[in-house]
Order: sequence, then structure tokens, then C-alpha cells
Amino acid sequence: MLEQLVQLDTDLFLYLNNLGTTTWDGFWMFYTTKFYWIPLYAILLFLIYKMPNPKIFILTVIIIALMITFTDQIANLFKKVLVLRLRPCHEPALEGLFRLVKPYCGGQFGYFSGHSSNSMAVAIFAGFMLRYRFKYLLYILIVWAIGMGFSRIYIGVHYPLDVLSGWIFGGLSGYAFYRLDKFLQNRFRMR
Repeated sequence: MLEQLVQLDTDLFLYLNNLGTTTWDGFWMFYTTKFYWIPLYAILLFLIYKMPNPKIFILTVIIIALMITFTDQIANLFKKVLVLRLRPCHEPALEGLFRLVKPYCGGQFGYFSGHSSNSMAVAIFAGFMLRYRFKYLLYILIVWAIGMGFSRIYIGVHYPLDVLSGWIFGGLSGYAFYRLDKFLQNRFRMR
């Protein structure tokens, strides 16, 4: 059963990755680079700051930092200690069968995708924080996070299951940290 799932994941990776063309390579390399999304993160932080009670903004920033650290480190724990599944670009059996767009493909192991988990955590957290002011923002951010995950398959550094697991973990983490932030805000207001 596990072997069939891994084979299906590999086949889906090869199919999706090989849909890419040099025309789109630059776009997806831009999309997958976290540095280029700093303006989006800054806008989201500004919108959260403009919420009705900006005094507890520092608390929210701390929660966000903890959330990103949590999702990133748990992804690293799975990659480097628990699962040890080779990234496609380090898998000798796949050499020459897919497009590696990124010149350096990352560490040796790739389950699960930190990019996918971090982006989905940010999407869920910010989307829920701002849903009363921006009705469709949550959905827009989820589409953005899905694009981030797809970019990892496109450039050849993650399997679809790596990405799907990252989305699920990131979504659950984003919602849990959102609930933690709301709980702490309520406790802070009572004092």
C-alpha cells in the first residue's frame, strides 16, 4: 500500500513537473522565493495593526513569529529525523526524468514542504484575523498558498505529497495559532 502511494506520488510529480516550460520558469522561481513576498507580509501586518485594538499588536506579532518558527521546525523535524524521504532532485532513479528549474534543490530530504506549511499557516492565520474587514481575503490567501506549494513541484524540489502534507499541517497550525492569539487577547483585555 505504501509503495503504491509513493509510486502514485512520484508519477504525479513527474506529470506536473513536466508540464512546465521555460516560458514560465522565471515566474515560478519568482513565486517560490520567500524574499519577494515581504511586501505582502508587510501589508498583512499593517492590516492586522489597524484592527480595533492595536495595543495588543505586539502580542499578535509574537504569536505569528512563534507560528512560523513552529511550522518551519516541525517540517525540518519530519525531513531530517522522522521520514528521511529524498527530494526528487536527490533521487537517483529520477535523474533526467524531470525539470529541475532551481540550480540548488535544497537539503537531501523533503517531506514535508516548509514553504507549503509556512504559507498556508500565514494564509489561514491572517485570513481569519482579517475576515471581518475583508470578506474574501481568506480565500485569496489560500489560493496564494496553493500557488506556493505548486511552485515547489514545478521547480522540481518537492513531491505532491510533500506539498499536500505541508498545506494540511500549515492550515491546522495557522488555525491553532489564530485561536491561541484570540485566547491570549481576551485574557489580556480582562486585565
